[in-house]
Amino acid sequence: MSIIDNRKAFHDYFIEEKYEAGLVLEGWEVKSIRAGRVQLKEAYVVLRNGAVWLIGCHISPLTTASTHIHPDPTRSRKLLLHAQEVSKLIGKVERAGYTLIPLDMHFSKGRVKLEIGLGKGKKQFDKRAVEKERDWQREKQRLVRHEV
Repeated sequence: MSIIDNRKAFHDYFIEEKYEAGLVLEGWEVKSIRAGRVQLKEAYVVLRNGAVWLIGCHISPLTTASTHIHPDPTRSRKLLLHAQEVSKLIGKVERAGYTLIPLDMHFSKGRVKLEIGLGKGKKQFDKRAVEKERDWQREKQRLVRHEV
């Protein structure tokens, strides 16, 4: 069950591979995510000291959060992946010029998971070509509907 999608990622990047990662979260963050108070638009994924981190993801604290906890909505959150996946990602990002992008946050067996994509950035003309192709497909569907 999807919580939030990062549609901007598909607009700005060619996604070649996808990985599902767990998140290290605090209790108030899980409650806020269940309430849908999460923003992935400005978030990005980095590799630091052999670990994968989600940076810039904004999780708004609920007003009913505990008084003795001081929530930080944009703190860096560690992503949980298998060691072989991490080493593969490190190789691709450092050598091949790929970027890690958060694509979608969802529940899997009651746990919050983040789907990250390995992608290359699109140039402006690539974005225009994709938009032109999408418009043509839409126009084609419209013409087929009118003929029938």
